[in-house]
Amino acid sequence: MFDAEVYNKRVEWYQQARFGMFIHWGIYAIPARGEWVRSVEEMPEEEYMSFFEEFDPIDFQPKKWAKAAKEAGMKYAIMTAKHHDGFCLFDSELTDFKATNTKAGKDLVKEYLEAFREEGLKVGLYYSLLDWHHPDYPHYKDQNHPMRNCEAQKDVDRDFNRYLDYMHGQVRELCTRYGKLDIMWFDFSYGELRGEAWRATELVDMVRGYQPDIIIDNRLEVSGEGFGSLATDNPSVFAGDFVSPEQIIPPQGLKSESGRDLVWEACITMNDNWGYCAKDKNFKPASTIIKKLVECVSKNGNLLLNVGPDARGNIPEESLEILREIGIWMKKNSASIYGCKGSGLPKPENGRITGRGNKLYYHVMENAIGSVPLYGISKDLVKSVRLLSDGSELKVADNWIVNNYPDIAFVDISNSPYLPDAVDTVVEIEMKKMG
Repeated sequence: MFDAEVYNKRVEWYQQARFGMFIHWGIYAIPARGEWVRSVEEMPEEEYMSFFEEFDPIDFQPKKWAKAAKEAGMKYAIMTAKHHDGFCLFDSELTDFKATNTKAGKDLVKEYLEAFREEGLKVGLYYSLLDWHHPDYPHYKDQNHPMRNCEAQKDVDRDFNRYLDYMHGQVRELCTRYGKLDIMWFDFSYGELRGEAWRATELVDMVRGYQPDIIIDNRLEVSGEGFGSLATDNPSVFAGDFVSPEQIIPPQGLKSESGRDLVWEACITMNDNWGYCAKDKNFKPASTIIKKLVECVSKNGNLLLNVGPDARGNIPEESLEILREIGIWMKKNSASIYGCKGSGLPKPENGRITGRGNKLYYHVMENAIGSVPLYGISKDLVKSVRLLSDGSELKVADNWIVNNYPDIAFVDISNSPYLPDAVDTVVEIEMKKMG
């Protein structure tokens, strides 16, 4: 039975945080052609195992990762404990295919968790429901497995329940050996493998039994394009706590069938791959990501921004530079992000609006000729206006030019054709009352 009070309390911190770091890392960083390399190239197990033998992240310093996340203004992080290839970054007793058996020789999940907690960040783990290494996971004719077209796999006897026991056992290890986890990010359901095909009720009951405050994504039911039963008024036990749109920001935000706001998080890459891809230099500029973060918050959502460390354990310099630029903006403007949500006003043509309590944050992304119109905001309801970045007062304009438009407040932000912040100049408006 869905308990709205318990649910709202569980996701409260998450809706305050708004901005997190996704970390995709594994032995696929060595071929450096993305985390799906084994599936895309239908690579045999023997060939892929050479990367396992080679894996030696000599530059791995999770404290540097954590500092980069914190300085960017992120409030939580999620790292791949196991991706689809089945390789584990943690010291699982249930497999030999793990980081402690590589030249790394240590539990990389443990070190990640310790480093990020030290910086005061919430911590989560990604765990793939798929496993291309396990002998009992479907091979032939599975739509994703590297051996899906290999006739030799056709008549091999496999016991999927044995795989499920293994998968549940690994999730139990993660929930019982690493202290408090804030997020469990399962990935993903497809075809007939969804919901109870994963023994999902049993799995979620076990996770919540060990980690009662943990929040879970919705991918035990769906993949990155789906909403699942969380969008209904009768969510399943395994519906999760938030919807996880991938590589897209929902055009209108997300609501349930009855119109209540859904908790959601858009996960996006900085370039075109989740895992390290040496030739992929198609990085989004920091200005774009800042605007997309604002867009998510204005639609009551979070943004989970990915980094893909290389085989040596370094976050690419391009990613670090983007994080630094985002951090500069966040240091001055984070009050318009943390704990904020949509304003209930239509999107203005010159930017976006976020809000918290009796304050609105008008994100001006396009300058005006003369005074800047604050669309949807009546000057009669405005108590004060400040430039968020430095707290300086902005006067509401009152002159013959703007007084023809009494339903719109105008403010003078700049004496030049340029906004103080070319990416997003945030105006804090304290309202006398919310209309």
